[in-house]
Amino acid sequence: MDSDTFIFCLEAVPDAETVNTTEVVKNLEQLAFDQGITSIYKTCDTIEGLEDSLNALLYEDHNFKNYEIIYLVIQGEGNNICLNEYYYSLEEIAELFEGKMKGKILHFANAKVLDLSEEEAQYFLDITGARAISGYGAAFNKLTSSNLDKAFFSLFEEQDNVVEIVEELHQKYYALCKLLDFRLYY
Repeated sequence: MDSDTFIFCLEAVPDAETVNTTEVVKNLEQLAFDQGITSIYKTCDTIEGLEDSLNALLYEDHNFKNYEIIYLVIQGEGNNICLNEYYYSLEEIAELFEGKMKGKILHFANAKVLDLSEEEAQYFLDITGARAISGYGAAFNKLTSSNLDKAFFSLFEEQDNVVEIVEELHQKYYALCKLLDFRLYY
């Protein structure tokens, strides 16, 4: 990523009105400090909050085209996300953002296991226009994906081909990729 490219991070929290410095915020600050990767961080506690945050990014932020990665730290499993004890399928999310994610990479932290069939992944990519969806097949189990997430994001500074980036990630961090079961759907 060059200096005018950003990560947009949306973290699900119990109450979006409460301000807390989470591990995610600390890691994004470290990425900015160490590698100059700029990010925008928002929290949400409902599907409406998720939709409002992404719509604000789409329609109000004139730098939206520069956001290459949408980093989602949201609980859930398989094909669902969980916000405030309500589950939403990725198909529902895709329909909310139909055609609005052109060229973006949606990356899920391992707070949510990402387990999609080929059809589910293709539907999401086709409907939203996203370039890829990435995440992890292994459950949280007290080991967050934050270090591997940072490594993944930093590789975008060097190149743009997501498949080559994932290959390099596996070369450099094979054990961690295997342990967390890094996945890419494109």
